[in-house]
Amino acid sequence: MDPFKLLKEDHEKVADLFEELESTTEKAIKKRETLFNKLMTELEIHAQIEEQIFYPALKKANETREVTLEGFEEHKVIKQLLHEMDALSRDSEQWTAKLSVLQENVEHHVEEEEGEMFKSAREAFSKEQLEDLGKRMEAQKKKLAEAA
Repeated sequence: MDPFKLLKEDHEKVADLFEELESTTEKAIKKRETLFNKLMTELEIHAQIEEQIFYPALKKANETREVTLEGFEEHKVIKQLLHEMDALSRDSEQWTAKLSVLQENVEHHVEEEEGEMFKSAREAFSKEQLEDLGKRMEAQKKKLAEAA
């Protein structure tokens, strides 16, 4: 499995969820709740496979170390926003504002991953190493999705 393809599919799924959430109003509490729960699950699983498998491998290579450390920090910000949003009412203006900030952070993170990080990783690892990473990430993702 190509790890980049796996991660890009996740990125697209999350972008679609953000798009759906953007079209809701503060009156659509149940729809927001459902979509937000899906978004949270997708982001949590995605972060876990990156933090447990992808990032540790990338962190070892000089070419990808700096961008990987930044990725870990971006995950912390995203998790904090998710935690704060989860505690708020889905019909509050504050929740809506945090959704915009969350989306901006996720989009920035995706841009860096799909750009600099993926490019550096392709240069730092062999096809076999990347294939192995992808297989491990895919297996872990399935395991986490089943547990969710």
